[in-house]
Amino acid sequence: MIVKSVSMLLSSSVLLLAFLSGCNNANQQSGKSSSQLTSASQRTGNAPGSGVDNSAPAQSSAPAKDTRPVIVAFGDSLTAGYGTSEGHSYPDYLQQELDARGYRYRVVNAGISGNTSKDGVARLPEIVALHPVIVIAEFGGNDGLRGVPILDTEMNLKTIVSTLQDAHAKVVLGGITLPPNYGKDYISRFDAIYRKEAHTYDVPLLPFILKDVYGVPGDMQNDGIHATAEGNEQVAKNFLPLLLPLLHKSTKPNTPPPSH
Repeated sequence: MIVKSVSMLLSSSVLLLAFLSGCNNANQQSGKSSSQLTSASQRTGNAPGSGVDNSAPAQSSAPAKDTRPVIVAFGDSLTAGYGTSEGHSYPDYLQQELDARGYRYRVVNAGISGNTSKDGVARLPEIVALHPVIVIAEFGGNDGLRGVPILDTEMNLKTIVSTLQDAHAKVVLGGITLPPNYGKDYISRFDAIYRKEAHTYDVPLLPFILKDVYGVPGDMQNDGIHATAEGNEQVAKNFLPLLLPLLHKSTKPNTPPPSH
């Protein structure tokens, strides 16, 4: 009976440990799946230094507030840097390019893999809350791959661009195209969405963000959809000519726009 009781006790302990371990893993997975807006300057090691709060104990320190105007890279997996290691998305390389040229802006990566233009509309409040001076909007690829009606994608892009402009942000539009097997007619209508919205809202357009990336050896991942780190570096360079005319070397701290 003693042996049996000890055995039952050990079994109960093992089950309890397994349960606690499972809860911990579930919490960790939940934390990994939650979306976070990441400063590209932090991901590339260019975050501002820490400052000591004189009112706090000497051993306590807090990071200095980053007052640089915000540029938000807003999009799906092509913006998020899917399939590359941390610090190698196109927003990370864009931050490096701006830093090297002496532009004091903070690039925030707001790309989430799998997002459609409808998801972009749903996330607009959190983007507007950042008070960005510029937003690079890149959506539509997942719409096309899933066969979302052209009109739906068009209306969502209208909402994204107009809402950001109403929030006093300048918008740069990033376009994408689809594989040939989707049919010439559908692809033609899909591609036209970006040109139409760029014209309607008078915003700079990069018609194909994978320009000089797609089909270049070493610049695309094996899935044929996402850029490698080298490809993302080129994507950042693709956007530069559209961004530079909107930037200023001498910038004021990022502040909310005046209320009307």
